[in-house]
Amino acid sequence: MRTDPIRVGSMVPLTGTSASDGREFQNGLTMAANEINARGGIIGRQIEPVFIDTGSQTAEAVVRAARTLISTHRVSAIINGYNIGPQNSEYEPIADAGIIYIHNNTLLQHHDTVASDPDRYFGCFMGDPAEYWDGQGFIKFISWLRDTGKWRPSNRRIAVISGPKPYSIVIANAMNTCAQQFGWVSAFPPMILRSLKTDWADLLEEVRRYDPAVLAFTHFHAGDLAKFHLQFMQRPLPVLLYLQYGALHRSFSEIVGNQGRGAIVGTVIGLLRDELGRRFTESYKAQFGQHSPPEVGCQPYVALHHYALAAAVAGGVGDPGDFAMNRRIADALLQLPYRSVAGTIRYHPKRQAAVPYPDATSDPSMGLPHLFYQLHDPEDPPALIAPEPFTDAAFELPPWLAEADTKV
Repeated sequence: MRTDPIRVGSMVPLTGTSASDGREFQNGLTMAANEINARGGIIGRQIEPVFIDTGSQTAEAVVRAARTLISTHRVSAIINGYNIGPQNSEYEPIADAGIIYIHNNTLLQHHDTVASDPDRYFGCFMGDPAEYWDGQGFIKFISWLRDTGKWRPSNRRIAVISGPKPYSIVIANAMNTCAQQFGWVSAFPPMILRSLKTDWADLLEEVRRYDPAVLAFTHFHAGDLAKFHLQFMQRPLPVLLYLQYGALHRSFSEIVGNQGRGAIVGTVIGLLRDELGRRFTESYKAQFGQHSPPEVGCQPYVALHHYALAAAVAGGVGDPGDFAMNRRIADALLQLPYRSVAGTIRYHPKRQAAVPYPDATSDPSMGLPHLFYQLHDPEDPPALIAPEPFTDAAFELPPWLAEADTKV
């Protein structure tokens, strides 16, 4: 029986624009490894995480990281959060080695790659739903607010602004495509910015002319979102304002302060506020600091626990080249839904991506909740307002809309 450590690789952006996320990805994987090791490891073998910085997250950087982890460190699996940029190019060395790869790239392209050759990409899993569901799920969310009377939109027009990354563009296009199905009208085709602005005033005034009831900005970098939001608040539009998940970061709230109150933020993978989520949050903050966001660190934390369960059921861990053992682990991942601190991870049998609730399943026990938060004051946690039954607070009319209603 082998007793040598199981090396689990992780490709994380510890430098560059996503470094704040990268540090939390590293924290989450380290925390999970320590917990599993304290319980005896995987069939008696301890887990040894190996981290490589992907920096700018280009295809070259991520592929190089994957090759180094496989050839130099001989990792049995690679588990990490997201890398924006490689567009699945890292799947090739991973498929050649036949090891398990679980990531949170939130990328529709993952579906296409796995479906193109299921036998080759048997070990590639995406631990969250594709970014498409961010867009479709948002339209369902605002329709739920409207149809339940929690919010009375002034009209049915929505305006969508996208950042330059493919991730943001896919979300924006999904919003536009799904809008009419739920009774909304696009004020204009998604406004896709090829470069980000430092002065948003002219663009916001252009949007104002269309008089939308909803404004969604699908870019995801916290600093850029903060600059946008501060200029929005100088002369707020009478809209329900949606910002992509980066606005959940501490760096966003540090910049915007209490002006962030009322904005809606969504993510297809986050952290629940139930007993499991609360215990995880307390432990995470005790280890990594009160301002460390467990909503980010939970992603590789969940994936490593799921991998450990699947490997134990499969009867072992496969090294690079051990296709037979790693196929058994992959089969176990597909067959064993895992109720995690983020909700239930259940992999779609063909896409090998997490199934979202309520976007693709109406059963909250069989899908990963697509979470919508409403920002409160900087020192308060964002209110989790959807989907039911996971909510811990009710939707509140944003201050700028409440003031407009009072004037009317």
